Amino acid sequence: MAATPSPPQVLAVTTPGVEGYRIARYLGIVAGEAILGTGFGADVLAGVTDVTRSRVAEWEGEIQRARSTALSEMSRRAQAWGANAVVGVSVDTEAMGPQGSILLVTATGTAVVVEPIPR
Repeated sequence: MAATPSPPQVLAVTTPGVEGYRIARYLGIVAGEAILGTGFGADVLAGVTDVTRSRVAEWEGEIQRARSTALSEMSRRAQAWGANAVVGVSVDTEAMGPQGSILLVTATGTAVVVEPIPR
């Protein structure tokens, strides 16, 4: 299993700003994506688990990894633009493909440069 890359030094928040900081520059909308193929075996397991009303831990872990990948990709792109933060972050998922066999996870926000508010 490959090591997970360390995330860029970009703060990503769901709020419109960062407490104690002011937004000095808006750089634009930035996004990151991750696509997760569920695969036949996972579909069968999910079907069995759905019938028994149990949690599908295998899928939960995959979705968490996909969300982390999308957020990291978004942050990397923001950093490449010169941002040190992303505000207004939203994470969305969408099932695609035959019988929803592909899951798209997207993270979007506004790349910004923030500066501490002088005290």
